[in-house]
Amino acid sequence: MTLSARDGLFSGMFARGGAAPEVSDAAWLAAMLDVEAALAGAQAGIGLVPEAAATALEEACRPEFFDLAELGCRAAPAGNPVIPLVAALRERVKPELRRFVHYGATSQDINDTAAMLVACRALAPLLADLSACADACARLAGEHRGTVMAGRTVLQHAVPVTFGLKAAGWLRALDRSRAELAELDLPVQYGGAAGTLSVLGERGHEVLPRLAAGLGLAEPVLPWHTDRTPVARLACALGMASGTLGKIATDVKLLAQTEVGEAAEPSTPGRGGSSAMPHKRNPVGAMSVLACVQRVPGLVASVLAGMVQEHERAAGPWQAEWETLSELLRLTGSAASWLREVLEGLTVDPARMRANLDATRGLPMAEHVVARLGGTPEARGLVDAACARAVDEGLSLREALAAPWLREALPAAPGVSLTPEELDAALDPAGYLGSAGIFVDRALAAHLNPPG
Repeated sequence: MTLSARDGLFSGMFARGGAAPEVSDAAWLAAMLDVEAALAGAQAGIGLVPEAAATALEEACRPEFFDLAELGCRAAPAGNPVIPLVAALRERVKPELRRFVHYGATSQDINDTAAMLVACRALAPLLADLSACADACARLAGEHRGTVMAGRTVLQHAVPVTFGLKAAGWLRALDRSRAELAELDLPVQYGGAAGTLSVLGERGHEVLPRLAAGLGLAEPVLPWHTDRTPVARLACALGMASGTLGKIATDVKLLAQTEVGEAAEPSTPGRGGSSAMPHKRNPVGAMSVLACVQRVPGLVASVLAGMVQEHERAAGPWQAEWETLSELLRLTGSAASWLREVLEGLTVDPARMRANLDATRGLPMAEHVVARLGGTPEARGLVDAACARAVDEGLSLREALAAPWLREALPAAPGVSLTPEELDAALDPAGYLGSAGIFVDRALAAHLNPPG
């Protein structure tokens, strides 16, 4: 079996899904060629270059005509891959048309526009995976709208929640993250040597709308050579999406712990196994999501640090973006693909959720008991004491609250009392869910009817 560039030893974890091939070296080369061809077409459309030049460029801009390895070697002394690419392109057109290759452009114009094109193409499968993740969360939220489970704050049991509410929280975060990415304006870049397009006289600005339309990208107001906000916005949106994916994966891996067992990843032969322990069923999907997103914040920071650039062309910060952007798209896309599989095949165990909640002996309901007792400082003090007694003596909260010592304390706190029936109601998790169901409904409505 021969491994391709995409099929390296670690690519199964870090290059999963449809985004990875769209950020490969071959994809970058294809994007650069598409930009060169589109530029000539846009210029021919307003008479700046002959139609024959645009036709020749379209025919010459075929990736199979170029050797990636050779271009890479020649890019090192040039400082970027566009310079050797343009030289190779000129060799593929007639001598009388060569001056129209890369006409009026600088290397950064091609590289930046190619970067936006690569991002646009990589975002398509990434957004599809995010949408599928959100749809899976919507299904889980609806199915488990009333599935009671322990809420957990600071890794300790809190008041009861529902699994539907947890899934609805995942859903809203995914919908927001997807919207941030989908609403990005990815602009073309065309400014020439220093942002004036001086080679084209006073007509250079007329090329921009045609170039943008030809590539399906946004038209900028002016060239943005050292204004790196388009790249920074993309990086930050990818970082937020990665954080959302990582948060959900963290919840899944915690719910899948042996001691918790409230949810499990899809079970297929060989998945989640151990080289030593036959019984293991490791949360491979959540683990892989987290392995991908762990690397993302540093990459986002690199892009943000690179915004500080010199005058009209940067020496170093701009060049550092190229592989960084590819890594961001690849890792976020891989994480989204992994999480999609996890969520679409997630197994939820409502009985185990209720058993884990019941195993707390009613202690998470202490807040409700205080409220039913009037919410006074005296009521809080009595329930605090009952909780401490329950923990020390291994009692349920109900047993502690019904103990003689508490009844003896009641005269010191007039009006603080509950009948047995009222106490049972106060200790029922299903009766203390507040607006959980309404919040689930709102999340589902927002998912089905997004703004705009």
